[in-house]
Amino acid sequence: MSTRAQIRFATREAGQSFNQHPDAIHAQFYKHSDGYPEGLGLDIADSIMNNVGLNGIEIEPLTTKHGDLEYIYYIWQAPGKETFISIFEVGSFAGYCEHCDQELPTAEDRCIFVGMPTQLINQYSQTRNES
Repeated sequence: MSTRAQIRFATREAGQSFNQHPDAIHAQFYKHSDGYPEGLGLDIADSIMNNVGLNGIEIEPLTTKHGDLEYIYYIWQAPGKETFISIFEVGSFAGYCEHCDQELPTAEDRCIFVGMPTQLINQYSQTRNES
């Protein structure tokens, strides 16, 4: 089974909380497998800190929505400011109403991490090593 995730880029702006989904994103990528924090999260942090590429990601239109995501990552950037990362565990997809053919509400996404790349590595590299 795959652990699907999206990586989204947002601008750091005054008043925007890192533990909430932003109103606007500027780029979006999709990762079909290994999207959990101990995998993709550590890869994102390594990419930011060491300027290395990420394998297995696909560029997506900003309007693409997936019903089977498990994680959404936000990369928060602005000139002259530290880069922050937020990780959201996505609420389960509830499906469609058979009577009205509309999407049913999902459980709320839960922010499980906010911090700088070094903090992400400190928090999740131990979990990766214990596996």
